[in-house]
Amino acid sequence: MASSPIAAWEKKAFAVTVFGLGLTGVAQMPIFSRYYIADIPGFAWLGNFVFTHMLHYALAAVFLYFAFRFAAIYVLAWRRDHPLTASGLVRAVLYAALIATGAVRMMKNLSGVYLGEWTVLVVDWTHLLFAMLLLGAVLWARGGGRRGYTAMSRL
Repeated sequence: MASSPIAAWEKKAFAVTVFGLGLTGVAQMPIFSRYYIADIPGFAWLGNFVFTHMLHYALAAVFLYFAFRFAAIYVLAWRRDHPLTASGLVRAVLYAALIATGAVRMMKNLSGVYLGEWTVLVVDWTHLLFAMLLLGAVLWARGGGRRGYTAMSRL
């Protein structure tokens, strides 16, 4: 069994980044303030929309670095000998969908860019849908012992 070209710390950093994106993404909705979670000592930052919005963007930049690095390693060095598992393919597609919808969501926040109300609604809801599907896919992969993205490793 070949060892992964991705270091263990990179995998952990990627997982923490994805968790942070999920947390700050949920914080974009007023859920933490509405249900008084932001009133718990140490969690007030979850109720600060501007802070969580900027943190979400910063985490997205880190996520994009890892996602493109891992994709490049896979395509350039591992694709031929290490095919993606079904759960790995599902998660990779969901990550790509989140990147695409996240890019459109970011573009709508730029000055001079106008997207119709219906378009914004569809993009926002599909971004949320893909995030929920990714959460389900990760739980399915972890719970079913299908952790690896590739058949020959634990990439």
